Amino acid sequence: MNAATAAAVAAEDELLAQIHAARVYDVARETALEEAPLLGARLGQRVLLKREDRQRVFSFKLRGAYNRMVQLEAAQRARGVVAASAGNHAQGVALAAAMLGIRATIVMPLTAPQVKIDAVRRFGGALVEVLLAGDSYSDAQAAAARVQAERGAVFVHPFDDPAVIAGQGTVGLEILRQHPGALQAVFVPVGGGGLLAGVATAIKSLRPGVKVIGVQAADADAMARSLEAGERVALDEVGLFADGTAVKQVGALTFELCRQHVDAMLRVDTDAICAAIRDIYHDTRSVPEPAGALALAGLKQYAAAHGVGDGDLVAIVSGANMNFDRLRFVAERAELGEQREAVFAVTIPEERGSFRRFCATLGRHAITEFNYRIGDSRSAHLFVGVQIASRAEREALAAAFHAQAFGVLDLTDDELAKLHLRHMIGGRSPLARDELLYRFEFPERPGALVHFLDQLHPNWNISLFHYRNHGADHGRILVGLQVPATERARVAPFLATLGYPHVDESAHPAYRLLLRS
Repeated sequence: MNAATAAAVAAEDELLAQIHAARVYDVARETALEEAPLLGARLGQRVLLKREDRQRVFSFKLRGAYNRMVQLEAAQRARGVVAASAGNHAQGVALAAAMLGIRATIVMPLTAPQVKIDAVRRFGGALVEVLLAGDSYSDAQAAAARVQAERGAVFVHPFDDPAVIAGQGTVGLEILRQHPGALQAVFVPVGGGGLLAGVATAIKSLRPGVKVIGVQAADADAMARSLEAGERVALDEVGLFADGTAVKQVGALTFELCRQHVDAMLRVDTDAICAAIRDIYHDTRSVPEPAGALALAGLKQYAAAHGVGDGDLVAIVSGANMNFDRLRFVAERAELGEQREAVFAVTIPEERGSFRRFCATLGRHAITEFNYRIGDSRSAHLFVGVQIASRAEREALAAAFHAQAFGVLDLTDDELAKLHLRHMIGGRSPLARDELLYRFEFPERPGALVHFLDQLHPNWNISLFHYRNHGADHGRILVGLQVPATERARVAPFLATLGYPHVDESAHPAYRLLLRS
C-alpha cells in the first residue's frame, strides 16, 4: 500500500468513526424505514422509504448542522455562526442555534420558498437573523462569505464539512441497522453532496455490496457532470423546482467521497419528480417537497431500466417543506410524469358533425382537459388532454386520430405546451357571431359530453369549449354556442331538456372584454 492509498484509507476510517460518534440524537430522531406497498406492487419490487421528512424540521439537514455546531469551542460560539441555505439547512442551523444558545446569521436566496423562510425564523427565534440574497444557493453562499468576513463568525457549511457529512451519514447507518436483510440499492437525493457522501461512506464501509445511487434534477446536475468529467464542474444556471438541491457546484470533499463510493448517478425531470411526489402521497398520505421526492423518482427510473433484482430498494425521502401553492402544478404534471396523460393538438374540419366524430374517436378515454375557440372558417384546432394507461395507448390514440384524417400533434413531452400553451387557447374571434356563453356542470362520468352533443340543436355551432378535470364529482365546462337571433327562443327549452345545472355568462364583463368580438 503506497502512501497516498494509506492516507485515503485512514481518512475514510476517520470519517466512519465520526459518523458513528456523531451527536445527532440530541435533536434528531431515528426515522422509520417504511414499505411503500402500492408502488412496490406496481414495480414488482419491494420499495422502502427512509422517512427523513418526519424530522422536527421536516428534513435530514438538522443532523449535519447540529453535529457541526455542537462541536464548536466556547470562543467560536461567542462569535456566532453564519450559514447559507436554500431552506432546509437553514432550519437545521436555526434549531441548533436555539438549542445551543448561539447567535446565527442565515443567508437564503430570494427564491427560497416562504414556508422555509418562515420556519427558519420560527425555529431560531431572537437568536437568528435571516438575510435574503441572490437567486440560488451559490449566490447566497457568496453573500454569506461577505457576512462572515465582516463579523468574524464561524461558517457552517451545508455540505462540504466533515462534521456535517458525518451527521448526514447517520442516515446510512440507520438504514443498515433497520434493514439487515438483502438490500439491492439505496437512492439518495443530491445537491451539494453532503448526504450522498455521508450515506455512501457509511454503507460502502460496512456493506460494500449494496449499491449507492445518487439522483439529481436534470437541470441541477452538478454532481453527475462532475463525476463524468472527473473534476468539479460549475453550472452557469440551475433549475429551481427542486430548490433544496439547486447547487451550482458541489463540494470538494463531497466530490472526492462520492467519486470513491457512489455506484451511479441518475437524472430525473420535473414530471418524474411530480409523479414521485404523488407516489409518496398515495403510500404514506404525506407530501414531500420536490427535492424530497428526487430519490424515489430515480428509484423508479432504475427499476424500469433494470427490472426486478435481488434485494429491496430504498429511497431517502429527504424533506417535506413543500410550498402549498406548488401543489396544483405538481398534481397537473404528475400524470404526465407517469405517462397517464397524453396531450394533443388536433385539427378537425370546421363543419357540423366533426366534433361528434372526434369524441367518438376518443371512445371511453377520460378527458382531462379540453380547449377550443373558433378561429378559422375551415379548420378547428383543439387542445385536449386524455387519460391513458401507457405510452403504447398514447400512440394508438394518435393513430386513431390520423385514421379519421384529423391532423394531430403529440404535445405530451413539449414543455412549452405543458407550461403555457394549454392555458392560452382562446381570445376574440370575428367568426364567433351570435354567441351565447354558458357555464355547465357535467357529471364526471363517461358519456356526459356525448349526451350534451346529442341534445344540441343541429343549427347551433359550438364556438368555444373549455373543460379541465379537477377531480370532483362534477366537471365544470364553459361553452360558447352560436345561436341566430331568430332561434333564441329555443335556448331555454333546450337547457331544460339537457338537465345540467348552468349559468348564462353572456353578459359577464370579463367575457366581453377578453373573448367577445
